[in-house]
Amino acid sequence: MNPVIPLLLVYLGSINLLAAVYTAADKRNAGRKAWRVPERSLLLLGFLGGALGEFLTMLLIRHKTTKPKFMLLLPLFILLHAALLYSAYQLFQGKVR
Repeated sequence: MNPVIPLLLVYLGSINLLAAVYTAADKRNAGRKAWRVPERSLLLLGFLGGALGEFLTMLLIRHKTTKPKFMLLLPLFILLHAALLYSAYQLFQGKVR
């Protein structure tokens, strides 16, 4: 297996964990009326690869689920990431010319 694929999976795992932690921290701080993670930062984490972890965390803890931009953009990011991951896998396995 090409070494790029495991590195990509480690990156995606890390960014998804980070996005989940930031989402949970924002939920906790919302209840405490403390400093919040800006929505722009949460969406950026999702765009950079953490959409799946962030979206699942949102659903699990019921945070930002009434915000249309989160409920629309994160699933779109997930589809984009899946397509990119599939393309990268095909490319690095030598199946795309």
